[in-house]
Formats: sequence, structure tokens, C-alpha cells
Amino acid sequence: MNEYALIMRHEDGTKVASPEQMQAWMKQTMDWIGGIAAQNKFVSGTGLPFDEAKVVRHSKVVTNGPFGDIKETIGGFIIVRAESADEAAEFAKECPVLQGEGNTVEVRKIAKNDNIH
Repeated sequence: MNEYALIMRHEDGTKVASPEQMQAWMKQTMDWIGGIAAQNKFVSGTGLPFDEAKVVRHSKVVTNGPFGDIKETIGGFIIVRAESADEAAEFAKECPVLQGEGNTVEVRKIAKNDNIH
């Protein structure tokens, strides 16, 4: 069985949810993760706050956050166990972040040491 990262992308990271909206979204997210964990397919995960973000460029220039260059932001990720990318995508289809118009969940297989070239 392989591991896959489900990367939650928000189309507009500058939008700020109300505390009530955040609380409702967090409950939905924890319920979603709980359903995956109940199948023994959840590995780990975390949210990525938008503050305290830095971007380091190839020229070694450091800027605050990704907001100067892109509108889309990564809000967090979880890692799941799945037989295939298709199975991992089925988990992703239920992600509460998809309630936001334009938001996406990217599914990426995690490379193991023997697969790194």
C-alpha cells in the first residue's frame, strides 16, 4: 500500500473566515479525517496557517508569505494510505475544503527512498 498527500489549496488565501465559520469547518474536517482514520488509512496531517510564511527564491531573496506572487494558497495537507491514486482521490472528494468555490485538493503519491532518482 502506498501513501498519498492530499494537499488542500484555497483559491483566494486572502479571504478570512469568521470564527464561527472556522469552527464549523474544523469540525467537518475532523469528522472527515475521523472517517479515514476509522478505515486505518490516515497517516498524519496538519493545517498551514497563513501568517509567519516566507518564500525563499533561488537568488536567496526572502519575502513574506506567498501572497505577493500567487492568489492560491496551501491551507494544509493530510497523508493517507491507499492502494492507488484513484482510491486517494475518493478520500479527497469528501474534503470539506471543496465547499469553497475554486478550492482544490491535489493528490500526490509520496516517494519512498527506493523511488527517488
